[in-house]
Amino acid sequence: MRVGAAALSGGIFGVTGTLCFFLAFGTDYWLVASDNCGPYRWPTQTTPMGDKDANGTETLLVEEASASPPSLTLHHEGFFWRCAFQVEPTTHAVLATLFTNQPESKVCIHGYLFPLPVAVGQVPHPNYDPTAVFRGFWTVLIILGLVLALAGGFLLVCGVPFISYKLYKLGGAFLLAAACLFLFTLLLYVLWMEVVDVKSYILQERGETCPNAEVSVLYGLSFMVAAAGVPLELISGLVFLLVGRAIHASK
Repeated sequence: MRVGAAALSGGIFGVTGTLCFFLAFGTDYWLVASDNCGPYRWPTQTTPMGDKDANGTETLLVEEASASPPSLTLHHEGFFWRCAFQVEPTTHAVLATLFTNQPESKVCIHGYLFPLPVAVGQVPHPNYDPTAVFRGFWTVLIILGLVLALAGGFLLVCGVPFISYKLYKLGGAFLLAAACLFLFTLLLYVLWMEVVDVKSYILQERGETCPNAEVSVLYGLSFMVAAAGVPLELISGLVFLLVGRAIHASK
């Protein structure tokens, strides 16, 4: 009876933690930032007939936002997308990115290599290419963490009848590994936020035209959701390791 209750509680913690990981992975609010640099240039579309460079690489057509922007530009981004739009200076950054009707001037580009700089405009970009290996490493960590969380959950579902203690131990180990990978991912993100020049990342090419621009950077809700999922996944993994040990001792 006690083993069943422990397995149930561990399952609830594990499912909740895994959902937190998927929610953080699928939403684009890891970084929320604002700046007063004014007009910006952003790649808005590609065309099949676009120009190609000497290597045959198709280049992005870059055009300036048509709307006359207010003095505050909001940014939010995550694993999939990097978006920006312009609002009144008194607007709260987090509320504007989540709960208000965002304007038609909002534009987004792919951000698969977040959190480190994504080249905008010229490709390859001389300022950002040296970070490609680390960006890829960050991407592998977050995807591998999700895969381990799913694999651990599958093994635990298979072990529900309490037949094999090995499934519980292996599933618990997978959940612990997933939690550790996400914890490492969060630590890398915090290191990037606190050590790297995030202002240059937000402004990128626009920083050359307004070097004195004020930039405000916040940890977004996606980051907070991922941080909440780590202890839940750790607890779940430990519980299932103990459940597996208890089943083994009872045989």
